[in-house]
Amino acid sequence: MSVESPVMEKTNAIRVVIIEDYKLTRVGLRYALNEFENINVVGESETAEEGIEIIKNKKPDIVLMDLGLPGINGLEAIIKLKETMADLKVIVLTSHEREEEVVAAFGSGANGYCLKDIEPQTLVGVITCCATGACWIDPNVARSALKLFPKPDNLEFLSDGVSSEIKNQLTERETEVLKHLVQGKSNTEIAKELIVSVHTAKAHVCSILQKLCVDDRVQAAVKAIRENLV
Repeated sequence: MSVESPVMEKTNAIRVVIIEDYKLTRVGLRYALNEFENINVVGESETAEEGIEIIKNKKPDIVLMDLGLPGINGLEAIIKLKETMADLKVIVLTSHEREEEVVAAFGSGANGYCLKDIEPQTLVGVITCCATGACWIDPNVARSALKLFPKPDNLEFLSDGVSSEIKNQLTERETEVLKHLVQGKSNTEIAKELIVSVHTAKAHVCSILQKLCVDDRVQAAVKAIRENLV
């Protein structure tokens, strides 16, 4: 069943359509995302076929796409969408951690790959990141998935040099905090792990963002994995 969600008045909000066959997951996503001022879920569907029609009518900025859909699966749906709407941003939201599916998703035209246990705040960060044209891979699968892509020797050398320079800028405690960021932990969770105040944890995160030259926690996690900082 498809649902064209009532449009809430949110200035400059990112318009999102959810395609997910489990109703409980779909409804939960809608309510969680609509709590954020910069997100507006404008439609949802349990099948790709219905979802594609909603997307044509609602013209969202972002589509959250499950892979294991009845009928046309998520990968096929991404290909169909990209054929006529090349600028549409699609984020795969799945429980699958297989590296080949990550590669297949991006090969089909996906802009992001997230696991369903992602925190709502982190997912909003991913949506915001992908809406600007960036790509995002869940840290839990990124390290193994990236091994499937060949890397030229000269690129590896350059990456190692950049990594060493960044690592030298980070303190031992900041490197520890960065590991928790990659795992998607909040400031409160980091503070609990390190037995420090939330204020201290937040200060470490702000310092890390500044040293990595990134704007948010999601970008910091991506850079940490890409540059092999943790």
